[in-house]
Amino acid sequence: MKKLVLASKSPRRKQILEKAGFKFIIIPSNYDEKLPHSKFTPEMIAELAFKKAAETAARCDKNSLILGADTVVVHKEHVLGKPKSKDDARKMLEELSDDTHYVVTGVCLIDNSTGKIYKTYVITYVTFNELSDKMINDYIEQFNPMDKAGAYGIQELPDGFVKSVDGEFDNVIGLPSKIVTELIKQA
Repeated sequence: MKKLVLASKSPRRKQILEKAGFKFIIIPSNYDEKLPHSKFTPEMIAELAFKKAAETAARCDKNSLILGADTVVVHKEHVLGKPKSKDDARKMLEELSDDTHYVVTGVCLIDNSTGKIYKTYVITYVTFNELSDKMINDYIEQFNPMDKAGAYGIQELPDGFVKSVDGEFDNVIGLPSKIVTELIKQA
């Protein structure tokens, strides 16, 4: 039986895999993730997931399935990564207020025994209600937006932030469990 390796130190991805019932080990990727400066496409995120998985795969034995992922928030074709400061987080949340954005997670599974690569991406649309300054400031002070794309973790947002989610909820958290399950079955 092949062992599943998560090429990420994200506690949210770990929780999603555990909730889905997978047994796995964690070997975080050392790949320095940077988006190209060209026009954004979801395929770029799938490619980043591949590069993360490939870096870890090079350090794993042949009996491994390596899972890499990368998640970004996109608003009006502008990629919102992890904020660099609380002010940056505030600006991102203000930008997302009373509007729809989408979350793209690139997923890649590498079968080290065959060299086969399974690579895809999932998009989920999220619409926020109008956020008051108090809502934004309270969220920034009570939670840690600094390690999350778009400055928020949907699973921890207080009531009143989200108007709707169109697509897989786990994708917004950072790992689309349905597609991951399908890829693992294919491998």
